[in-house]
Amino acid sequence: MLKIKEHSRETPLIRTIRFREKLPADPAQFVMVWVPGVDEFPMSVSYVGSRFGITYQIIGEGTKALAAMKTGEKIGIRGPYGRGFSLKGRRILVVAGGAGMAPIAPLLEEASKRRIKVDLVLGARTKEGLLFEKRARKSGASVHISTDDGTKGFKGFATELAWSLLQGNKFDAIYACGPEKMAAKLMDMATKKRTPMEASLERIMKCGIGICDSCAIDGRHVCKDGPVFSIKELKSFEDFGMTKLNQSGRKVPV
Repeated sequence: MLKIKEHSRETPLIRTIRFREKLPADPAQFVMVWVPGVDEFPMSVSYVGSRFGITYQIIGEGTKALAAMKTGEKIGIRGPYGRGFSLKGRRILVVAGGAGMAPIAPLLEEASKRRIKVDLVLGARTKEGLLFEKRARKSGASVHISTDDGTKGFKGFATELAWSLLQGNKFDAIYACGPEKMAAKLMDMATKKRTPMEASLERIMKCGIGICDSCAIDGRHVCKDGPVFSIKELKSFEDFGMTKLNQSGRKVPV
């Protein structure tokens, strides 16, 4: 049980909670967050090391209850869990869509420490939904903005902007987090360019340790075997970019 040190608004629907405590974690690892009397759910670690933090999007009952919590109140944290990004190369392309920027931000900061050149495609539906843009620029990344409605930067999808960068530049690897349809398109692009790629996937997680099977994808568990998977693994998943399990365990479109 940890006390909330800071609770800040990032976008109209995205919030960040930070704590006094230290939590060593790799970029894209996650923790299970318990809101007493409400629910437990997974959250990406958006700040690693001292004063670690989580960043979440207000969607359902659990995150709405979390958003109502104030500084000094306590929530339960267990973790970190899962497999994070394996950072390699001298120049990388990173693509983040919406709340997918939460686990990407620590990746950018780790890349900066290792003096890896980063081109970041940061996408959102509108400019109000752009997450951690200033933080990304502070890390030293070259930031390329895309918004679906054209209110800031390139008008269109993040994948379109990413493809234009891939056409004129050579990257050692691609890293992605965002909607699964976005990651699936990037996989096709990476294949065409023969570029290594890793993507962090999102699935419903109830246990976080590979027991409940709610996050299963073609015999693997996103919570335990992922959430980060290599392009080779992604290609082996028949369900990737197509279907996922809902709360009742039934397959539904991604």
